[in-house]
Amino acid sequence: MSGAATKAGRTLAMGQDEAAGGGRQSVEAPFGRALARLGQSRPDIVGLTADLGKYTDILPFRDAFPDRFFNVGMAEQNLVAVAAGLARTGKVPFATTYGVFATRRAYDFVAIALAHSNLDVKIVAGLPGLTTGYGGTHQAIEDLALMRMIPGLTIIDPCDATEIEAATEAIAAHRGPVYMRLLRGSVPVVFDAGYRFEIGKARQLRDGSDVGIISTGFMTERALDAADALSKQGISAGVLHVPTIKPFDAEAVAAFAAGVSRIVTAENHVIVGGLASLVVETLFDAGIAKKLTRIGLPDRYIECGAVPTLQAKYGLTTEAVIAVIIALVRTTA
Repeated sequence: MSGAATKAGRTLAMGQDEAAGGGRQSVEAPFGRALARLGQSRPDIVGLTADLGKYTDILPFRDAFPDRFFNVGMAEQNLVAVAAGLARTGKVPFATTYGVFATRRAYDFVAIALAHSNLDVKIVAGLPGLTTGYGGTHQAIEDLALMRMIPGLTIIDPCDATEIEAATEAIAAHRGPVYMRLLRGSVPVVFDAGYRFEIGKARQLRDGSDVGIISTGFMTERALDAADALSKQGISAGVLHVPTIKPFDAEAVAAFAAGVSRIVTAENHVIVGGLASLVVETLFDAGIAKKLTRIGLPDRYIECGAVPTLQAKYGLTTEAVIAVIIALVRTTA
């Protein structure tokens, strides 16, 4: 499951995110390309942005369907309100902005204008967690915690280019409001062409008995690489990828946790309110009494800086995951 094979016919490009992808092949703007393909057979799909089209990878759709693309300007509440109005006319709007703006600035509009009426609007949110160095004003480190509180809102945190393309297709077919985190630009390919994404379903990518890593978003790439490295040191690490935060696949998480000696969560998000909190709730409900080690961001605003430097400082690297697990195994042996 963790191979770097690509879908036939896709254009591959090594780019600025190569370091984050561990030298893997990458796909340029997988979301925009997937949406442009969908637009060919789905005339009801329209694209919107809040003056961030270039930076949310929706330009391939704009270029293919200029009459179905709307830039509302730097007004995120209007972005959601316009998308809601279009949905009421039978359109399926894909609205893009940064995660911090979709959540902090437009939260009430998402809750009431969209979710309360179960409107068919898809919010695609760039710069999740530590994928930008522009500090607390631009780093959406708490978006999953905020959005999972909205009733009826589906929440997706994809791992790689393959899953972004598959998730874009899936949420277009799904009826109802969606919030999807966006990895933009040149996005690494972690999953091969045989990978299947399904809303609400976790995927066990690797078996293991010593420790089970439950991960979401790009941290699944780190988890897989860490598991490979740990196996060479005699540590058996399983990996469960949870791309859908809501609805949460509690059954798969409980079954996976029950089969390993130690549990670690890994997320590109604060450790409060996101994946780790969901896993703790799941274990409690299932009566599974095991200690959980959380890998993620601290409950604080993150400073400005180079992305690789920040990810290393706050433990969102493969090396950090390896170090945490080795220490955990040694102290609990």
